[in-house]
Amino acid sequence: MKIAIVGRRPDTGNYAAYAQALGLIPVVTLDPGVASRCGCVLLPGGGDITPAFFGEQNRGSRSIDTELDIIQLQVLDLCVRERIPLLGICKGIQVINVGFGGTLYQDLPTASLHRYQGCDQYHETLIERDSWLFRLYGGRATVNSAHHQAIRKLGSGLDTVQRCAEDGCVEAIAHRELPILGVQWHPERLDSRRATICGEKVLAYLVSLASPGSPPGFL
Repeated sequence: MKIAIVGRRPDTGNYAAYAQALGLIPVVTLDPGVASRCGCVLLPGGGDITPAFFGEQNRGSRSIDTELDIIQLQVLDLCVRERIPLLGICKGIQVINVGFGGTLYQDLPTASLHRYQGCDQYHETLIERDSWLFRLYGGRATVNSAHHQAIRKLGSGLDTVQRCAEDGCVEAIAHRELPILGVQWHPERLDSRRATICGEKVLAYLVSLASPGSPPGFL
């Protein structure tokens, strides 16, 4: 199966390797038409989203790429219309939230718990029972973080399925009716010596949603 990775090729090597490890064919693209011909879509991590897209002025956002934001939001709209399974990682979960009308913390008050400091930070999370993530990992998981922004107001149709145990930061979401998932952490580069889970399960679950007889619920 082909998976579209919607980003710039120099920034997506980890995600392509993540897909290849599961036997997928990664297609790195900035073309929504190309993405529409793949079995599923991944919105990768990256810089911050243009604040105007969630109705704010810049109050701490950085490494902004407005052209990429527009393309990723267009691909999200396409996935909604055509019910193509989509996974957002780090910035990707934020794109999903903004696309459904949500907002972001432009600089988390507790960013010191999450931001990249020469390496990913690891912390405990709590997972909602009966969610897609609970079915993969159970009620608790140690995951990695490399971000200073996060979901503030949740977008329409989305539910939180995982939070940071220390500050309540949203760590994973799912759409109630569509095969659209997001994680704030980085399953593509989890350090097995520090994490308590296997990141490949997240992508494998996304692929299962693109297969015949996929689960009817996505929470």
